Amino acid sequence: MSDRNAIIAQFLDGAGWGTAERRPLAGDASFRRYDRVTRGQDVAVLMDAPPPKEDVRPFVRITNHLQGLGYSVPTLLAEDLINGLLLLEDLGDATYTKALAAKADAAELYEAAIDLIADLHNKPASQTIPDGLPAYDAARLIAEAELLVDWYIPAQLGRPLDDAAKRAFRDIWAALVPAMTGTERTIVLRDFHADNLIWLPKRGALKNCALLDYQDAVAGSPAYDLMSLIEDARRDMDPDLEIELLERYQDARPDMDWDRFRDSYATLAAQRHCKVIGIFTRLAQRDGKPIYLGHIPRVWRMLERACEDPLLAPLRAWLDKHMPKKKRGIPAIQKPKA
Repeated sequence: MSDRNAIIAQFLDGAGWGTAERRPLAGDASFRRYDRVTRGQDVAVLMDAPPPKEDVRPFVRITNHLQGLGYSVPTLLAEDLINGLLLLEDLGDATYTKALAAKADAAELYEAAIDLIADLHNKPASQTIPDGLPAYDAARLIAEAELLVDWYIPAQLGRPLDDAAKRAFRDIWAALVPAMTGTERTIVLRDFHADNLIWLPKRGALKNCALLDYQDAVAGSPAYDLMSLIEDARRDMDPDLEIELLERYQDARPDMDWDRFRDSYATLAAQRHCKVIGIFTRLAQRDGKPIYLGHIPRVWRMLERACEDPLLAPLRAWLDKHMPKKKRGIPAIQKPKA
């Protein structure tokens, strides 16, 4: 038995699940792993997040916070913060992705998600933002956008960009920071999309959409999570449904400054799409996870659409110069050396 498996066995034994059967449940783009553990009729989920690459404390903190606000999140059954182990309530397998693949009503699912974040965003920041939550500030926003320059463009062109081009890219994003941050602030879950939502139709309104993968939450614009849901890197959305969802959100927040919100939405969409293209490339190149590369053409289409906004004309011009459309494909990634 490996040291890690011994630590896990000791944790489960201490939690009263020592005799439970473990079956791999899922992995994700991080170093976390998940097992479903079964003890008679009882079922739970083991999160294995080995330090130092992972830290379960933010997940525990945000779980307790969101649960206190009245939303559906996995209840914490046992925890070992030092060793990065959590035993969680099993919310089932009905992620939005799987439910939609099984022909669930897309409008019903997405409307529930819109209602949840509209409710969250209508609460005062003093209630939604826990003390000490990091800000989605200029440094973080720009650094994330630069993942496109740091990973995708070198992989696609076969060479890094020169320093002048990198500075120009950074300057463009520095100028866009006021638009990205120009709304009121709320907790931003950051990965609010179909893979991280669980459909629980038997629960009441605002609880029928359960949340996962929010440990990287920050304090920032409410436009981010709305955009993350609608402009999902992993799946296409019907344009009519997209319009309906935006209108539903707007109707739920009648006092919102929609002009400022729109600017934040457009610029954050471009920022996220740059980031995601870079991350998907890094996952393949550095971490040996090429499965995400197939989504890159979709994300490029969404980035190009975002760049149609006049605010993003400088970014569109920069991309046309340094990464013309004919080169915006899936990079050929060599497997990382063992």
